[in-house]
Amino acid sequence: MQVFSLTYIATYSGIFDLHISVQNGSMVLAILSAIIFSISFYEGKFTPEINNYKELILNTVLLNIVILIVFYHYVLFKYLPYTLVFAIFFTSVIFNIKREMNPTMIYVVGWSVLCLLLFVFDMKVYFIEQGYIDIVLMAFAVEAILFTTSISYKYILLKNKAYDYHNMLIQQSKMAKTGEMIGNITHQFRQPLNNISYILMNLKKRHENNRLSAEYFNKKFHSAEEQLQFLSKTIDDFKEFYQPLKQKEDFIVKEAIENSFSILRAELKHKDIRLDLQYSSHEYTKIHGVKNELSQVMFALLSNALEAFKKVDEPWIKVIVEATSAEVIIRVRDNAQGINKKDIGKIFEPYYSTKQEGSGIGLYLVKMIVEHTLEGKISVENTSEGAEFTLCFEKVI
Repeated sequence: MQVFSLTYIATYSGIFDLHISVQNGSMVLAILSAIIFSISFYEGKFTPEINNYKELILNTVLLNIVILIVFYHYVLFKYLPYTLVFAIFFTSVIFNIKREMNPTMIYVVGWSVLCLLLFVFDMKVYFIEQGYIDIVLMAFAVEAILFTTSISYKYILLKNKAYDYHNMLIQQSKMAKTGEMIGNITHQFRQPLNNISYILMNLKKRHENNRLSAEYFNKKFHSAEEQLQFLSKTIDDFKEFYQPLKQKEDFIVKEAIENSFSILRAELKHKDIRLDLQYSSHEYTKIHGVKNELSQVMFALLSNALEAFKKVDEPWIKVIVEATSAEVIIRVRDNAQGINKKDIGKIFEPYYSTKQEGSGIGLYLVKMIVEHTLEGKISVENTSEGAEFTLCFEKVI
C-alpha cells in the first residue's frame, strides 16, 4: 500500500513526467492493498453483538459517529486508501470498545485527534488561502508515524504472546513427563520405605524378646531418620522441578544439576547406567537465570541419553562442569553410539524427532531455554563413543 501510495505522490506532485494512467493505476492498487492490509491487521469484530434495544440504539449512534468522522477524513485529504484503513479500524475499535488497548486503537485515536484539530482550527481553508503544499501530502507523513507506532506496538504484543507461549510449552513439556516422573517417584520411594519397614520389624522383634537396648534403639532411630530425610529431600526436588518459573537470580550450577540427578537416580539404577559428575571448577560456581530451568535442561538431555542406549554393554553418562574466568561450560557425554549424521543438524528444530513416538519439542525447548532464558549457547557433536552436548553460560563473578 505504501509503495503504491508513493507512486501516486510522484505522479500527483508533477515532479516526474508520468502518464495519468500510472496515477490512476496506483490509486486502484493502493485501495486494494489498503483493504487487504486493514482486514488482516485489525483486532476485534466488524459487527457488534446486540442483545437489547439499548445496545441497538447505542451501536447505531456509534456507527453514525464513525461514518461522519470517516467522511470528514476523506473530505480533508481526498485520498481513499488511508480513509478505508481508517474506516475499517474505526469500525473494529468502536464495536469492541470494552477490550483493552490495541494497535488499531492507536491508529484510530491518532487520526481522530488530527481530524478534530483540523476541523476546530479550519486548517484546510488556511492551507488553501496561504498557498501551502496540498494538505493531502501531510497525510502521508502522519500515516507513516501512525503505521510505525501501531506496528511497533503490535510487535511488542506478539513478542509477549510468544514469551507466554514459550513458558506454556515449558510447562507442557514438564507435564508430558508426568507418567515417567511417577515411575521415578515409585522407584525412589520403594527402597527407603522398605528400609524403614525392616527397621520397625527389628525394633518390634527386639522389644518382644526383651533385647531392645537404648543403644540399639538410638542406632535404628537415626537410620530411620536418615531414610525420612531422603524421602523429604526427594519430595522437595520434585516440587522445585514442577513449580512455575521464578524471577531470575544468581544460583549455584551444581544444585541445579543435582536436582535433575535426584529425579532420575532410580531409573538410572534400574537400567544399570553409570552416571558421573565431574567438576574442574569450584563447586559453588554460579550463573544468572532460573535454577529449575537449568534442571529442566539437564533432565531433558539426560532423559534423551537414557532413551538412546541400545545394546550397550556398560552404559554411562558423564556430566563435566568446567569454568573459566568468564564462562561456565557443561558437557553431557554418553556412549550410546551417537546421533545419525542426517539428524544431528536438525535435532534442535521444532517437531523434528528421531524417535517414532517423539513430539520433537524436547530438544527445541532445551535450545530455547538455554539461548533465550539463560542467555547461553548449546551445541552437539558426535564423539568416538557417543554424543556430546555442550552448554556455555556467562559466569557470575
